[in-house]
Amino acid sequence: MMAGDPQKVYELITDVTRMGEWSPESAGGKWLNGAPGTVGSTFRGDNRRPWMKWSTICTVIAAERGKRFAFAVKAAGRPVSTWEYEITPRTGGCQVTERTFDQRPLRYRVMSVLSTGLRRRSVRNRRTMEQTLDALARFVER
Repeated sequence: MMAGDPQKVYELITDVTRMGEWSPESAGGKWLNGAPGTVGSTFRGDNRRPWMKWSTICTVIAAERGKRFAFAVKAAGRPVSTWEYEITPRTGGCQVTERTFDQRPLRYRVMSVLSTGLRRRSVRNRRTMEQTLDALARFVER
């Protein structure tokens, strides 16, 4: 739960250039094609960890103002994941739910353990999503 207007929270989430302000893994992004934040538009998502940086190409697949924002992620032209933010109005603010769906083939998941050092990406994602939403809530509530 965050004490923020759902429309304002949606605007912050869909401004991918700012995601690095809240996420411990995202370093932000840059819109590449289409109107920013609209279905079909694409952006480069920049990511970081202490020992590495990487980018992915993301395509917006859902954009319902004040309600839902989702995008499909590709790396090296292959599907990697889908990320979704659902915003539900509540008395005094809104509830934001962040989800991710891993779409990597098994062999890619096995190889990524070697390159990232993460055996269970889902555990890392859950932790970073909680940190992201906590930081976003603190920003919104200032």
